[in-house]
Amino acid sequence: MKLILRILLTALAVVVIANFLPGVTLSNGYTSAIIVAIVLGLLRVTVKPLLIFLTLPATIVTLGLFLLVINAVIIMLADYFVDGFTVSGFWVALLFSLLLSLFQSFLYPFLDEGKENS
Repeated sequence: MKLILRILLTALAVVVIANFLPGVTLSNGYTSAIIVAIVLGLLRVTVKPLLIFLTLPATIVTLGLFLLVINAVIIMLADYFVDGFTVSGFWVALLFSLLLSLFQSFLYPFLDEGKENS
């Protein structure tokens, strides 16, 4: 149940960011947003660890800032795989990634409210 709520919250964040950020478009609305959320989740689980491992020297030299580039690449891969989702370039993908992480950091703690330590 929590996974479905995370996907829906991510889809909501994608819709809000796409309406706010020029250069990001969702052509099919909420359906595309849910598909983008699922694809982003799958890419984060499968591709992101591989990219982190392959770019470990660059990540160490930049003190972890290269992870922002990896996040932008993940967004651009989602753009490639999802037909109704378009990102116009790398810098827009980087900004989209930062905003999505910010939205998720604000929205995901609401899912954990039911788990109060008694």
